[in-house]
Amino acid sequence: MTEEAFYEREEEGNNRGYKLSSKDGEDVNAYQEKEEGGHSQFTSEGGLRTDRVTKKTFNQRENLTQEVDLETGSQLSEQVVKLVANASEGITINVDVNSINEKVKLVAGFPSPGPLASDGKSFSEALDDPKVDVEMTMSSVDNGKKGHISQPTNKGNESLQASSFSARVSSRIASKSVPRGTERRPISISEMNALFCQGSQFANAVTPRWSSARDKELENAKLQIENAPVMRNAPRVLASVFRNYSKFIKSYELMENVLKVYIYKEGEKPLFHQAHLRGIYASEGWFMKLMEKNRQFVARDARKAHLFYLPFSSLKLREALHENHFGSQKDLESHLKNYVDIISRKYRFWNRTKGADHFLVACHDWAPRFTRQIMGSCIRALCNSNIARGFKIGKDVSLPVTYIRSGENPTKDVGGNQRYDRSILAFFAGGMHGYLRPILLQHWNNKEPDMKIFGPMPRDVEGKMKYREFMKSSKYCICAKGYEVHTPRVIESIYYECVPVIISDNYVPPFFEILEWESFSVFILEKDVPNLRNILVSIPEEKYTSMQNRLKIVQQYFLWHKSPVKYDLFHMILHSIWYNRVFQVKS
Repeated sequence: MTEEAFYEREEEGNNRGYKLSSKDGEDVNAYQEKEEGGHSQFTSEGGLRTDRVTKKTFNQRENLTQEVDLETGSQLSEQVVKLVANASEGITINVDVNSINEKVKLVAGFPSPGPLASDGKSFSEALDDPKVDVEMTMSSVDNGKKGHISQPTNKGNESLQASSFSARVSSRIASKSVPRGTERRPISISEMNALFCQGSQFANAVTPRWSSARDKELENAKLQIENAPVMRNAPRVLASVFRNYSKFIKSYELMENVLKVYIYKEGEKPLFHQAHLRGIYASEGWFMKLMEKNRQFVARDARKAHLFYLPFSSLKLREALHENHFGSQKDLESHLKNYVDIISRKYRFWNRTKGADHFLVACHDWAPRFTRQIMGSCIRALCNSNIARGFKIGKDVSLPVTYIRSGENPTKDVGGNQRYDRSILAFFAGGMHGYLRPILLQHWNNKEPDMKIFGPMPRDVEGKMKYREFMKSSKYCICAKGYEVHTPRVIESIYYECVPVIISDNYVPPFFEILEWESFSVFILEKDVPNLRNILVSIPEEKYTSMQNRLKIVQQYFLWHKSPVKYDLFHMILHSIWYNRVFQVKS
């Protein structure tokens, strides 16, 4: 993650630390610096992440502007605010958050599991709340010996001796995609359903500057979908996984017969037109590859297109920033803006709808951030589908996070044990990303024999095989958010026929406009992690059996194939983009 940030330097002998905050005060973090061979290596508190930092001096003061390149691309906003300290001395920091009347304890620069505010929020969430204006006071507490915390230096390099300092996190404007009055609490899956059923997608519609024959075709498709004949012979269990099975079948049929997509040729590799097919960001690459070689939907004549594809890779853009091809995130956004300027000057289609009939497919954590201004009017298929961070239900599409281990065989290892051969109640294993997973482990690691809740497992062949076997042998698979709301475990659970338990507030699940997610998965609010086992054991066996049967049905909609087949993941992503465009079109 690259941010232009201010920092205050703190020194003790050869140790240096930095407290970072972005210009708008949105992100705050702390780092330790280690100098080797004339180079500086920066490690975040707790040793969780290594960052490279470019420093720029201005006005010869100790406040410097710097660009921080996070190796993992994680969001700083998910980090608890930290005070720089020497972790080896075991210093405990007490953070008194006056405005929410809660005390949060940070040990050796690493947040203790479960720092919750009185309203159930994590401390980091409280800081990130659009309406919270938090003032913090931080001071050291020693454990039997005096701990030392360096203070910020003034421009004369003299240490400031104050025993504490305060930082203010300013309030921010709430996202327009969140209903007024609900910014302080998570949006539940039932509330998301209500937003969709109330027709929130129509609020995102853009009136075109002039009419088009393609708009008439979309309006006709909309009319046919709304009046789709009821399919009375459809198996009940199949129909139950959809909001409206008859409308889906009609919409899919019309997509196959009507839809044409124009793919812009502009843009140079590797940022454009180059697909990455492995890893957790593989969804955008697979879609790009299959879309660009498709003959059924691709239009050579842009005048015949209903949709326009912007074929860039958010992963490649992030890598270019990491490799210093861009000086900052602003440079990256400028690059995308220049691209839009080129196509808007060369073609008339962007200007006709202000980009409303254009779409992008992006899976990197950063994609919502660097597209929301330049491409905010487009249909954005995003893995990071956070309704509290600008994702618009009914316009944007939630892109499944598919962790593809083999580009040659993307369906490898799909399937799981029979229902009677799943002795584990719940399973989770993963890195301690974000605030939630440490809480999950605090409550459930080694607490119950049928709850297999672990930290990261070995990433060798044996470790990966054991991970899959745990999923295939479990009734429920815990899909706990990391730094962001999305996680590949949701789709992995579907692959291994383990009912997903989604613990990620404000996450809009894939194909939300089509699928009835509560029929084959469980949603639990983050604040209810301490009650996780009680919630799961209270689910009747009959209901679990029904959910797992439905899970097997929806599995086909989340599979990649080297040559696309009907109802596979390529077609389902394209269908959701088509469906949202159909219901946005205005004369």
